[in-house]
Amino acid sequence: MRFSAAGASTDTSAFTACFNRHVDSVRVTAYLLCRDRHRAEDLTQAAFLKLYLAWSRLDEHEHLGAYLRKVVVREFLTDRRRAWWRRESGVDEPPESPVVEPDREDRVVLWDLISALPPRQRAVLVLRFWQDLDVNDTAAALGCTPGTVKSQTSKALAALRARLSEGRESYAR
Repeated sequence: MRFSAAGASTDTSAFTACFNRHVDSVRVTAYLLCRDRHRAEDLTQAAFLKLYLAWSRLDEHEHLGAYLRKVVVREFLTDRRRAWWRRESGVDEPPESPVVEPDREDRVVLWDLISALPPRQRAVLVLRFWQDLDVNDTAAALGCTPGTVKSQTSKALAALRARLSEGRESYAR
């Protein structure tokens, strides 16, 4: 079945199959980037909306995972630059508290440290070490050169090592 939406003709069954195949991976990547479940859902929705609008122009449907990953990373980095992101708004209820399992304390500490990194460095670490992409695929997802990926990876890992050693010294005192 074909129909027109926003000027594009889309095969809904193929798009639905693509969505079902990639939604979990995209959602996890988005969450690892922003560390906020609701924001990750927004990033995931934005990525699939862009894919839907571009569906009729895409020829190589076997590379959609890379395309979606690139869109999520770019949406994350773009949203971080927008002024409204920095505004605070009042809420009626306090935010949800994450459930932290005691045996995963190291992971929580590490993710707190990763969350403190600049967005681009965080994106490089998520793509390289969580998504297990090589330097060239990470560069393609971020829209930069492989050299930039290498330098951002090096800077991010150096910052994590420094913060971890600072934490150990403070515990030793």
